[in-house]
Amino acid sequence: MQQGLYKVLLNEALTQNVFKMILSGDTKAIKGPGQFINIKLEGFFLRRPISICDYDEKTITIIYKVVGAGTLFMSKLTSGYELDCLVGLGNGYDTTSCKQKALVIGGGVGVPPLFALSKKLISEGKSVDVILGFNTENEVFYEREFKELGCCVKITTVDGSYGIKGFVTNAIDCSYDYFYTCGPEPMLKAVYGATNTSGEFSLEERMGCGFGACMGCSLQTKEGTKRVCKEGPVFKKEVLLWEK
Repeated sequence: MQQGLYKVLLNEALTQNVFKMILSGDTKAIKGPGQFINIKLEGFFLRRPISICDYDEKTITIIYKVVGAGTLFMSKLTSGYELDCLVGLGNGYDTTSCKQKALVIGGGVGVPPLFALSKKLISEGKSVDVILGFNTENEVFYEREFKELGCCVKITTVDGSYGIKGFVTNAIDCSYDYFYTCGPEPMLKAVYGATNTSGEFSLEERMGCGFGACMGCSLQTKEGTKRVCKEGPVFKKEVLLWEK
């Protein structure tokens, strides 16, 4: 983990309430896809944890949804504004667990961390099938970007206005040897029940510190109490206390 100032290079709307922000700064603390940053916002007490969508040697891309005053504040930031960020938090996904073909499943703003994951899987010579779930057509984002990576992409919408009608589980009809997923908890539990291999889940939880000190994001697992911000946010299927 490292702390520093990161300059806003881009902050643009992808949909009515989903925004893409590119930050410039030191990225050495990022070890792999699935980690997150924790952003300090002027006038707000708690930092905002946001998953990393993509990164390189000099920039970090995040995608966030406006759901309250803090993210509304973020959506109004312009190029040149500097943000105090904690970078390289969490454990991230393990791409070595997938041997040949990965199934990647994202729902809503659970989609972003799966982009860097898919990029890495493809760079390792693995094939990637991606299922992205949204409520309706005007909420869909990053379909083109995943396709440009070389992924086979399916879109589901609850109302059937675009792609396959229904939920992400309605589109699981391919073979795979490992899966990765991120999204709202009801979706994750549905994926847990619908998959027949091992896999990894990125969980969301309210966080105080973001680096394991406050225990505010504790989760009970088969291996005891874990902190989503520290031992997570990614957990293997086998340790979760969910039932099919």
